Amino acid sequence: MKDYKIELCGVERTLPFIPINDTTAFASFVVLGDTELVTACAPELVKRIGQVDAVVTAEAKGIALAYEISRLLGLKEFIVARKSTKTYMKNVVSASVHSITTAGEQHLYLDGVDADKIRGKQVCLLDDVISTGESLHALEVLMENAGASVVKKAAILAEGDAASRDDIIFLQKLPLFRKTGEAEYEMME
Repeated sequence: MKDYKIELCGVERTLPFIPINDTTAFASFVVLGDTELVTACAPELVKRIGQVDAVVTAEAKGIALAYEISRLLGLKEFIVARKSTKTYMKNVVSASVHSITTAGEQHLYLDGVDADKIRGKQVCLLDDVISTGESLHALEVLMENAGASVVKKAAILAEGDAASRDDIIFLQKLPLFRKTGEAEYEMME
């Protein structure tokens, strides 16, 4: 295979392969800016998530999905964990993250105003893809530091071993891929 074709909630996409190392790759799934896909997947995720007090995502790829899920849940807003601090942020809460789609360690930051909004609340953590779980774990630490209770963890896709987890909600498994030749890959079991 030179790319991976996927269908989610009636919407088809072709995903390019991105090497993780010399022998393994992932299929690059980017939902940011994909209005059609977000609109198709959000209602199915909402059914599985159920009612929560708040939806929290890390910038940036989950923002459009968090917007649509919050809207469908009847929430007035959603919370975005930032990847850098801004001058307007006060009483910042933070956590560290390392992800296969991001080179090196990153930090997530929550403005104190947002932390106050979710303190004592039941929240759903949301991402486009859950893979290693490092980003999700950093969000969990962030929520603990902010005094929120994580009651749901959801994504459109669970990649590789993440699909075996029983603590996450997702619509479909996204396999990892083994290199078989120059720019050629096959699914790993």
